[in-house]
Amino acid sequence: MKTTQTPAPLPAEPGAPLTKPAPQPAPPPKEKAQGTVLNVFSHGVLVIWAIMVVMPLLWAVMTSFKDDRSIFSSPWSLPDTLRFGNWSRAWTEANMSDYFLNTVLVVGGSLVGTLVLGSMAAYVLARFDFPGNRFIYYLFIGGMSFPIMLALVPLFFVVNNMGLLNTIHGLILVYIAYSLPFTVFFLTAFFRTLPTSIAEAAFVDGASHSRTFFQIMLPMAKPGLVSVGIFNFLGQWNQYMLPTVLNTDPDQRVLTQGLVQLAVSQGYKGDWSGLFAGLVMAMLPVLAAYVVFQRQVVQGLTAGALK
Repeated sequence: MKTTQTPAPLPAEPGAPLTKPAPQPAPPPKEKAQGTVLNVFSHGVLVIWAIMVVMPLLWAVMTSFKDDRSIFSSPWSLPDTLRFGNWSRAWTEANMSDYFLNTVLVVGGSLVGTLVLGSMAAYVLARFDFPGNRFIYYLFIGGMSFPIMLALVPLFFVVNNMGLLNTIHGLILVYIAYSLPFTVFFLTAFFRTLPTSIAEAAFVDGASHSRTFFQIMLPMAKPGLVSVGIFNFLGQWNQYMLPTVLNTDPDQRVLTQGLVQLAVSQGYKGDWSGLFAGLVMAMLPVLAAYVVFQRQVVQGLTAGALK
């Protein structure tokens, strides 16, 4: 039985014109026009949205360098001179320095505690099968949907009975409990996307569960930790309801309470420039954190989809 073979193509003769690939057909004019209109519309919406978000921030920064008369007489004009005295007055006379320090202590401690406890709980729920695993996981999800307003009164009595009312560490514990449901929900899904072969290799080499978690799995989950850390930082830094109920001591106030107190006092003194300076002081750390870690936030949100 003979097999037929396809003869190999002969090499082109010198000087012979080379055959070019057939050009791809151009898209129909109607589809091209629809795509252009859609791009223009989407870009226009994004530009309008960016203006709506950025303009109030720029106006607040610009107003913080004006005097009180210029704020009302020409609210949209640039300041004739930069009055840095507004910032120093808000920092010293309005006690914004004390409020800022209290906020840094509360948010810093609660953020570290939330990430450590949340990552440990999420790792166990994502990697180990045990009776009640899904029940505990759904309890955390249920905590996300529970309105905090319904728990303010019993939470006040619980914190008061524990002797933690009007204290920094009491507010830290409440912030951790408030932020844990979302943290566990977010990190559980992220830990499930990490490869199990690396953890199994560590167990084969004799590493314990705690060492595998802290030295191997936790560094691999850095994008997810940064993403959920930024979200928790924004929520805890701007929290007003919990410290208002649980932190009535004037010496332990956080920034949100201090800004409200400053706004109330300015209603009688008329120091609106100092109020806007304090507002910008409270706003700058949030903007700085997002600008610095925006790439890590996007990586953490898209890591699960890419894997």
